[in-house]
Amino acid sequence: MKVLVAGARGRLGSGMAREFRSRGNVVALGRADLDITDDARVLKRITAESPDLIINCAAYTAVDAAQNDPLSALHVNAFGVRALARAAAAVDATLVHYGSDFVFDGRANRPYVESDRPNPQSVYAMSKLLGEWFAADAPRHYVLRVESLFSQTGDGPATGSAATIVARLRAGEEVPVFVDRTVTPTYVVDAAAATAAIIERKLPSGVYHCVNSGHCTWWEFAEEAARVIGKPARLTPITLDNASLLAPRPKYCALSNETLAGFGVTLPHWRDALRRSLTVGPLV
Repeated sequence: MKVLVAGARGRLGSGMAREFRSRGNVVALGRADLDITDDARVLKRITAESPDLIINCAAYTAVDAAQNDPLSALHVNAFGVRALARAAAAVDATLVHYGSDFVFDGRANRPYVESDRPNPQSVYAMSKLLGEWFAADAPRHYVLRVESLFSQTGDGPATGSAATIVARLRAGEEVPVFVDRTVTPTYVVDAAAATAAIIERKLPSGVYHCVNSGHCTWWEFAEEAARVIGKPARLTPITLDNASLLAPRPKYCALSNETLAGFGVTLPHWRDALRRSLTVGPLV
């Protein structure tokens, strides 16, 4: 099996490239190698590579910046996905694209399932929902919604909420943490293994929630991280209302992975994932 990974330099993309190298020939492309916003070049490169599987991890993730720069978000998160989907159709490849919990409005009181109606509240969220729709241009496609991703690396600064929390705990700093955002923290290693299982089992095309099991507030996540690394939990509670963020965030955005579990693809609890990740190295 030949696998092409777009966005392979990021947290998710590098994890997918690592997972699939033991399963086939992986072509790992960063933005400099494949700009997915250039339709003609996307088609040319994918036609030349002729992969069996295309995994798209390229994304515009600057949630607040997208409010003032919607075109950048749309070009990457929506139109870039359309280019990949159409190229996948041209070479008869399967497309895997990663969606986001942000497509929901956050007003639920239980984990979202795939059949829940999206209601995006920001430019970023809308661009991600459009990307889900465009992914369906590939006859064989999987839209895997992930959220609150964390992984590990030995180089570079910590990025993302989980990594920032852990880095500040390790440094003995006071950590501002949301008490009113409920999420499903997801370990890239587990998401990658689940992706491989989905491909191997040839699940029906469609949308799946590819997240670890369980859910928590960021406050609960920080408390657990402090316990695992043996550091004091010096936490300061903050809320979305007093955070002065430009783009709205969903307060309750936990996702249920029960659909995948029904197909025999199970993901461990987030507490187990966090413990395993913290024994490997710094989070990113």
